[in-house]
Amino acid sequence: MLAFAAAIAPTIRAQAPKPGSADWVARQIQDRDTGRDSRFDMQMRMFDKQGRMRERHLRLAGLRGAEKGERADRLLIRFLFPNDIKGTGFLVLEHPGADDERFLYLPALGRVRRIAGEEKQDSFVGSDFTYEDIGGRELTDYAYAIVEAAAPWTDPGGKAWPAWRLESRAKDPTATYPRVVSTVLKDTFVVVAADNFNRRDEVVKTFEVRKLQQISGIWTALELVMQNRRDRTRTEMSVTRAEYNVGLKETDFTRRTLEQDAR
Repeated sequence: MLAFAAAIAPTIRAQAPKPGSADWVARQIQDRDTGRDSRFDMQMRMFDKQGRMRERHLRLAGLRGAEKGERADRLLIRFLFPNDIKGTGFLVLEHPGADDERFLYLPALGRVRRIAGEEKQDSFVGSDFTYEDIGGRELTDYAYAIVEAAAPWTDPGGKAWPAWRLESRAKDPTATYPRVVSTVLKDTFVVVAADNFNRRDEVVKTFEVRKLQQISGIWTALELVMQNRRDRTRTEMSVTRAEYNVGLKETDFTRRTLEQDAR
């Protein structure tokens, strides 16, 4: 869902989809240029239904790796502020042909907890985003369809961008959000908006990019928001610093690193 998480999904080992098809668009979202590695400093602001706000600061690092000749991306998030969440970390390890691994380090417990597959659509540290929104999803866990071939997206500055409306249907019948309809820019393959549907096919959550800019030649979502219509809450995220190709290594993304660096 998130632009900075678009690379955290495995490559399909199958015949290349036809250009312009729904499967092809989904593949292009996954494979768009996000650099060899990246590092972001971010602010997260969570608003409850009374409009009260809680703020958190975090650092996100990503790496495009390789395992057995296929994509094996890595993602690591560390919370820096405030003190009640400082040190909390989230690690995603991709394994082509096998389930991805997600780990959460909780300093209060002093241990790493694995996030099970059935938890991937649960709330990420109390926000309106899910673990799947943040850490990415398995491309093959969804079936895709183009629901609107010409759906221009107008950015906050009033510029219109040509886009598709892409439907993603979960193959898991127990999924909390079994259907997502996303707005995908045709020239950059960035997801700039999305509607998340529940099992009654009602729009429960909406995602929107509010600021999109090129950083080091790479299109980057600098401001984005997820709103929960049912709970009347929202989570805003903004990038305060973005760097690409900074020289991160595989050893920066391990369970040991997740635990030791947080300490």
